[in-house]
Amino acid sequence: MFVLGIDPGLTRCGYGVVERLSVRRTRAVAAGVLRTDPDTELPKRLAELQAEVRGLIREYRPDAVAIERVLFQVNVGTAMQVGQAAGVVMSEAASSGCRVALYSPNEVKLAVAGWGGADKKQVEQMVRAQLGIDQPLRPVDAADAVAVALCHLAMAPMVDAVARATSP
Repeated sequence: MFVLGIDPGLTRCGYGVVERLSVRRTRAVAAGVLRTDPDTELPKRLAELQAEVRGLIREYRPDAVAIERVLFQVNVGTAMQVGQAAGVVMSEAASSGCRVALYSPNEVKLAVAGWGGADKKQVEQMVRAQLGIDQPLRPVDAADAVAVALCHLAMAPMVDAVARATSP
């Protein structure tokens, strides 16, 4: 199973692609950051982000796109931009036929680090440990996106089981 994880943002949108090879083996396929210029008008930035996400989906053909849900931002303007970026990603993923899953930051931390209160450094260290990566993942947005993808791999079997049990 291929999963594209997204840490949404308009200026910096982290992405990470992971593949489950077996029950105990997962590999990192790609990680990075999609950037838009803050001086460009909003509709064009969103269109640029959409095109970049479309390109990632075409290149990696993920089975699912997992997105970190925005729950709280001190700056309302930043929260709006992150929400708009997440909406563009969700729309593009759904239009491409990918399964879309949303996870809160605490769900991601719990799935990856074993504790919902883990800090960014702990999450990044656990991402590296699970994937056998020696070097730090930079920028941090890329590490966060890989963590979202790993969270989906951890949660998907349970979500699928519940769906099967509750479908008519």
